[in-house]
Amino acid sequence: MRILHLPKWYPNRYDDQDGDFVARHIAAIAQTATPTEPLETAVLFAAVARGPIPSLISLEADLTGAVPTWRYYYRARLTGFAPLDKLLKLGLWLECMRRGLRAVHWHWQGHRPDIIHAHILFRTGVLALWLKYWHRIPYLITENWTVFLPANSGRLGWLRGKLAGLLVRQAAAYTPVSEDLRQALAQLGGLSPHTVIIPNVVDTDLFHPPTPPAQRKGLLNVAAFNEAAKNLSGTLRTIARLRISDPELNIHLRIAGYGPAQAQLQQLAAELGLLADGTVEFLGKLPLPQVAEEMRRAQAFVLFSNYENLPCVLIEAQASGLPVVATRVNGVPELVPADGSRGLLVPPRDEEALGQALREVLQAPPGRFPESVLRAEAVARFSYPAVGAAFRRVYQHILAHRF
Repeated sequence: MRILHLPKWYPNRYDDQDGDFVARHIAAIAQTATPTEPLETAVLFAAVARGPIPSLISLEADLTGAVPTWRYYYRARLTGFAPLDKLLKLGLWLECMRRGLRAVHWHWQGHRPDIIHAHILFRTGVLALWLKYWHRIPYLITENWTVFLPANSGRLGWLRGKLAGLLVRQAAAYTPVSEDLRQALAQLGGLSPHTVIIPNVVDTDLFHPPTPPAQRKGLLNVAAFNEAAKNLSGTLRTIARLRISDPELNIHLRIAGYGPAQAQLQQLAAELGLLADGTVEFLGKLPLPQVAEEMRRAQAFVLFSNYENLPCVLIEAQASGLPVVATRVNGVPELVPADGSRGLLVPPRDEEALGQALREVLQAPPGRFPESVLRAEAVARFSYPAVGAAFRRVYQHILAHRF
């Protein structure tokens, strides 16, 4: 079985965390290979260069690991005239794909993929559709993008919505990461004959409770600094009020992440007096091992988003035995049930409710959120073996119903 992955986002030379959730899906799939059930995977990825490159297209090929990967970069500015450059960049992306498909064909000694696995629309899905009709290769779509959620309908537009529905309908299978996202695409006509919810995957060996058990203190937030989605300013205002109204909590928040709103949020924290006394600390961009260490030291994880899909950080918190306080939006209730066993949910933008939930979690008696129970759920549903096996079953279904 040969699977060619076409991701829209993927870790690259400019950002090693861009699309890391896609990379983890692909790694989980690759790990299902056994001597009796072999599997070959490859990744073909192309993106705009964020810096100078010596020619129109630059290639980085890594053929040494378990997943051979071709990364192509193409120039961002060709003429200086934005409308023309946009069209030319599409042409360069297609040329990258043409070169990459030939390289994969050669690497697999003349064999074509059995399945094209497109991760995140749109270009990847259009190319997969073309390969379906030109070479009779079935394709699978895995979708993570929040642009399809109702909160972002203005960004999506009518035409792209129709295209998304068409690409899903033409797919041999469709694997959104949440039921909420499945429903959002269904509203656009995205109904596949074989739809399976396969969630994001986390490294449950890396993310685990502290060993030996230790006292955990403080709050943790890990997120991209995208204020429209993450509403970190609301979290900061809530922390500022709790610091004054509930001094006995000795509240402390550590924030890991990076993004366009970073300077704005640091300034707000300073204006609220949260930096001077160390109530809030900005940790910057952290590699996953350090994020895992932060989760083992924290008492609770907070994510006050306006909209979400199926946040990996909430799954990583559960694998670490860490209860969460999050908003009741989109796919989040699929991770944090209403019974309160894994944490508490609050309405989006309701800072008073957030404050009350943080009080409850921080003052919870021992055993209120058993670490072993949180972790067991994460391992059963979101570990590499669990998610890899789910994709393997979808591949087998596609090949069994190929003709």
